[in-house]
Amino acid sequence: MSDAEDAAPEIIHHDEQLLVVHKPPGLPTTAPTSTEPCLARWVRERFPDLQAHATSRLDSQVSGLVTFALTRDANRCLLDARRAGTYERVYLGITIRGVSLDQGEWCWPISIDPRNPKRRIAGPGRGEREALTRYEVAARTPSATLLRLRPATGRTHQLRVHAAEAGAPLFGDSLYQGERRKVLPEGSVVTARRVMLHCARVSFPLVTGGTGGALAGERCTDGQRMCLDAPARPDMDRVWRALGGASADLQA
Repeated sequence: MSDAEDAAPEIIHHDEQLLVVHKPPGLPTTAPTSTEPCLARWVRERFPDLQAHATSRLDSQVSGLVTFALTRDANRCLLDARRAGTYERVYLGITIRGVSLDQGEWCWPISIDPRNPKRRIAGPGRGEREALTRYEVAARTPSATLLRLRPATGRTHQLRVHAAEAGAPLFGDSLYQGERRKVLPEGSVVTARRVMLHCARVSFPLVTGGTGGALAGERCTDGQRMCLDAPARPDMDRVWRALGGASADLQA
């Protein structure tokens, strides 16, 4: 895949209720004005007749799946799924620090950094909100660790803040103490030009049509959930392989 293709959004799913798009790094999900480049504008330009509302958002540097509700029923149902804990997301993140435990939970609250309102901190403070991230080690190399991250809450910069607080900041995340370069033992240098974080999977109860619109919720069976995957973007794949990993490791 070329760099131009790597930078292009990709439609993963489209029906009457939902549109799910694979967002490239470097493109924000939304923007303050309708003229600034963002994923929402990309959707509006390609589907001018749709009223698409982004029900999930990824930071500009983060790649992966973003869900758009196309009806009020779908929007409400997905919000209900989030509240019920049945809207599940799986992220892949690379850190060049060691992670001692193979799995665990990070539960520091997230607050606004008093020195920078665009930044967040782990711990009590202004705008404090509870946050929970479940993690497991997906793969290890002598130079890096691949994490599989499952946020149980959806706070701003949650995964990035929690990883940094755990002593494993994400590779390329200079806002949260993450290194951008790694010198390997043989002298070669691996560079992360963005945060190495990718939303690889979303799963939620099926949104059904009709006047009321509904989700199967906790009563759903395997056949009543939608599960969508997106492969890691080529830039993340290249970085992970340069750090000694295999492309096959980058699975949700």
